[in-house]
Amino acid sequence: MRPDDRLRRVALYVSGGLGAATIASTGALATVMWAETRLAKRRIPVATDPPPVSHDTTWAAAGVSRSRPPIRMAMLGDSTAAGYGVYRDRDTPAAQIAIAISEAARRPVHVTNVAVVGAESPDLPQQLTALGRARPELAIIMIGANDVTELTKPSVAVPYLADTVRGLCSLGAEVVVGTCPDLGTIRPLAQPLRAYARRLSRQMARAQTVAVVEAGGRTVSLGDILGPLFMSNLHFFAEDRFHPSAAGYAEAAQAVLPSCLDALGLRTRARSASTFTTRRVKPVARAAAQAAARPGTEVAAAERFGRSENRRGPLAQLRRRVPRRRGPASSPEAAVGV
Repeated sequence: MRPDDRLRRVALYVSGGLGAATIASTGALATVMWAETRLAKRRIPVATDPPPVSHDTTWAAAGVSRSRPPIRMAMLGDSTAAGYGVYRDRDTPAAQIAIAISEAARRPVHVTNVAVVGAESPDLPQQLTALGRARPELAIIMIGANDVTELTKPSVAVPYLADTVRGLCSLGAEVVVGTCPDLGTIRPLAQPLRAYARRLSRQMARAQTVAVVEAGGRTVSLGDILGPLFMSNLHFFAEDRFHPSAAGYAEAAQAVLPSCLDALGLRTRARSASTFTTRRVKPVARAAAQAAARPGTEVAAAERFGRSENRRGPLAQLRRRVPRRRGPASSPEAAVGV
């Protein structure tokens, strides 16, 4: 489904879901939503180029010996995971993350990318099957935006994500999920459509976080991490002004990278997600709600007094990770992919 069709469906949903408002005000808001959707349709050109192929590729940062056994990494999800909007394989988020991991671990990284443009959460089991005999040490999932635009409720979409996380964990993989991005940051959307898109996105992200942590993975909130950049600089947009450019994907990759490094046992530093939150262990539902509003925040299972849950459910820890520097990072242009 094209972006303009999805925007129209979001407009219909949010304008029709205001049962508490009066009939007159709901009708007026629906009219506004339709007008904004038509405007967004004109602003978003149709993009038809497929993403570059980034499947079954081994990446090595500059100076890393290719004779060492590679770290096995899998990428699952939608257009964000596939890298829609860029033209070179090294600019896809999978490649950018792999190069950064290679730089930190001083080992090559083999990428198995089974992400599909337009994928929704119910498509994840098929992607898990597509991994075949691959046994990734690290699996990254980016999913959720298409569930929101297709008006799939979290209660329907999220169980597929949870099952996939459990399946990957059973293969021995550490799983990091980039939760649903904030669709309210899409530049062509105007208010009040933008505000409702943000609300739906955060609802999905909260539900994803709870399910992923309970299934054995960890999440990183993407939220509106690209919003301020997109609003101030078109350089972070792809040509369709709907998907990120290489620079935009680099920002998303940097948000997920510290948690990926930590999952692989590469040391990171952790701090509080913000001045308003602490790293104290708390119920996962509360941590999920706080993370949805704080992009770049990791939520992972935790214990308190030797217990992984209390009467309010599973426990989790909210934190922001930072990679430990090993010296000047090499340029992605110097990395080698085969």
